Amino acid sequence: MTMILTKQYRCTHSASCACTKGHLSEEVIFLVFNHMNWNPKLIAAFSCTCKWFDDLAKRMFWKEFCMTRAPKMMIDLQSSGIHSVDGNWRALGKLLIYCSGCNQDGLFKNIQIPGHFVYRTRFSRTSGKSFLLQQCRTDVLYVSDPCEHLDQGDEGDVGFFRGIFKSFATSKVRKILISKKAPFHPTEVCPYCRAKLWNMLEAKMIPSSASCRLGAYEDCIEYYVCLNGHVLGICTLLPLSDSEEASVE
Repeated sequence: MTMILTKQYRCTHSASCACTKGHLSEEVIFLVFNHMNWNPKLIAAFSCTCKWFDDLAKRMFWKEFCMTRAPKMMIDLQSSGIHSVDGNWRALGKLLIYCSGCNQDGLFKNIQIPGHFVYRTRFSRTSGKSFLLQQCRTDVLYVSDPCEHLDQGDEGDVGFFRGIFKSFATSKVRKILISKKAPFHPTEVCPYCRAKLWNMLEAKMIPSSASCRLGAYEDCIEYYVCLNGHVLGICTLLPLSDSEEASVE
């Protein structure tokens, strides 16, 4: 079936692509990808070869993937009755499964760690509270466990984390950033939705509880929030104690 679909959708992904005839119906495609449990790599691959499929994926498939991968989290994000994920299900799907890493001279220091897919990541609303100042604790933020990259030279063990705000447009965090007149990053944008980024470290809005939650050095954590409420950050992880190393072995 995958081979049939690949041949069926082999066309140029451009604005001139008008392949709306001769395809399998949307209903059939829906059933096929439902059977494959909304495989994100296949959705992304077909989206790159066909504009018609890409439009269909934006409208339906990425939402189904998100709802299947993290149902409780998605229900909560949508429970406020407003456009909590800004209609960009593809960006949210990417955030669930992709560690953005960093490029040299990019957002995070001068280290080179390529972005990569992760099989599964736990996102926690409880953990998110640790990343909010006391006056912002009524906001809802889901944050992932750190994706560990060990032995990064002078940086030691590095962890990347990601997150998403519920109803960021009405959040206290956003209101404080605006009241502080916090500047956006001059060149970099969100790797998930291409929106502008606020630096939470420069805005002095990272509480000490964040490093405790991550198991990181307190002065070696920073993260950014984009206009759509996506969070991406980095930290230098504390070394394991002897007892912890023994339990891992």
